[in-house]
Amino acid sequence: MNLKLSHIDKSYDDSKTKRVIFKDMSATLVAGKISVIVGKSGVGKSSLLNLISGIDLPDSGTIHVGDLCITDFDDSERTLFRRRRIGFIYQFFNLIPVLSVLENITLVAELDNTPKDIFLPRVMALLETVGLADRKNDFPDTLSGGEQQRVAIVRSLANDPDIILADEPTGNLDSETGLAVLEMITDLVKIHNKTLIMVTHSPEAMGFADHVYAVKDQLLVPQASGLNVL
Repeated sequence: MNLKLSHIDKSYDDSKTKRVIFKDMSATLVAGKISVIVGKSGVGKSSLLNLISGIDLPDSGTIHVGDLCITDFDDSERTLFRRRRIGFIYQFFNLIPVLSVLENITLVAELDNTPKDIFLPRVMALLETVGLADRKNDFPDTLSGGEQQRVAIVRSLANDPDIILADEPTGNLDSETGLAVLEMITDLVKIHNKTLIMVTHSPEAMGFADHVYAVKDQLLVPQASGLNVL
């Protein structure tokens, strides 16, 4: 299901100044593809992910995921939408230190009252794929940064969402580990036929993209392949 943003306006009050992030921004991100979003720090890349996921709402305009207009949802409906249709991968992993690897991955499914016989085989298969099945009972502080991000990748896919949102997923990793993580994310979303929207400063990430966009001039602008927009 395509993601369509139509005539989006978004601004924030920064102290006494109104900071405009998007102005009459429209774009369509294609389902089942890898879209990489680049741009300078502070232009609104992470804000865009917050709008897509329904964490935040635009001042005006609409956001459709397939036939769903998430800008028409109330808070509870947007929470359920995120829980069931969106997977997240963050720069700093966001693993809960007092929960095991398996507990971190299955937390959202547990909160959604999904039966274990539905999600557990999927989670274990994913852990096997990323080489961490034997670490399922370990805690995050016993894992390397790359291993923690692999756990975060599995967590993003655990509830079988439609869309994966990745916010600087390699930003906290060394270049070699970051490249391995990029390969793992993109391979898994292709295998499982997911839509990946990735915000990044990593030039390497552009090589994995079906489409590259830049956030600039308060718009989301498609980029020609190989164009240096970082």
